[in-house]
Amino acid sequence: MSGVGVLDKAVLILTACTNGASLAELVHETGLPRATAHRLAQALEAHEMLQRDHEGRWRPGPKLGELAGSTADVLLSAAEPVLSLLRDQTGESTQLYRRRADERVCVAAAERASGLRDTVPVGSALPMTAGSGAQVLLAWEPPEGILPLLPKCRFSSKTLAEVRRRGFAQSVAEREAGVVSVSAPVRDKTGRVVAAISVSGPIERLGRRPGDRLGMAVIRAGQKLSGL
Repeated sequence: MSGVGVLDKAVLILTACTNGASLAELVHETGLPRATAHRLAQALEAHEMLQRDHEGRWRPGPKLGELAGSTADVLLSAAEPVLSLLRDQTGESTQLYRRRADERVCVAAAERASGLRDTVPVGSALPMTAGSGAQVLLAWEPPEGILPLLPKCRFSSKTLAEVRRRGFAQSVAEREAGVVSVSAPVRDKTGRVVAAISVSGPIERLGRRPGDRLGMAVIRAGQKLSGL
């Protein structure tokens, strides 16, 4: 604790809302009085640090994403030419994803110029339960970061072990019918996985084993963005 009371309490609230929390859960998790927890959560919501979902639970708000994104400028600046080169090498659309709670957000992309393609607009929030990007973002997480999501996932712990072994993930119609993708990790200077770089396209063009064709290209692209 910092010793600055209101700041410490606000951090407790933000931490408790990482995976969503009702007012009763906030009180239980933080130990704060109900009125205090409610007042602080509303104040954080007013500043867009928190937002309500359709069930009325508080979750991380868009301002936190903006602030986190500002620290990723180096990665985002480096990502544009790497994604464009990977698109040109593979002939398919490319994306860069970051995890945000139980979602992954497309923070950069390079689209195939014409023809049938998988379009993922920058800013799109996709589930952490399906797709090769989700597999990569979960594969190197500690067990406590994986186990709560696994029952909802369209892949298994065995799949994640295979991702760690070969260094890339592939999915076939896992997130969307007719779409396949291949993803590899992007790591920070400590080796922690901070993003997933992906190639995606139609199954009729890439087949049911897209990793055989695209795996090494995606791994190399991830290595170029790692350590920034």
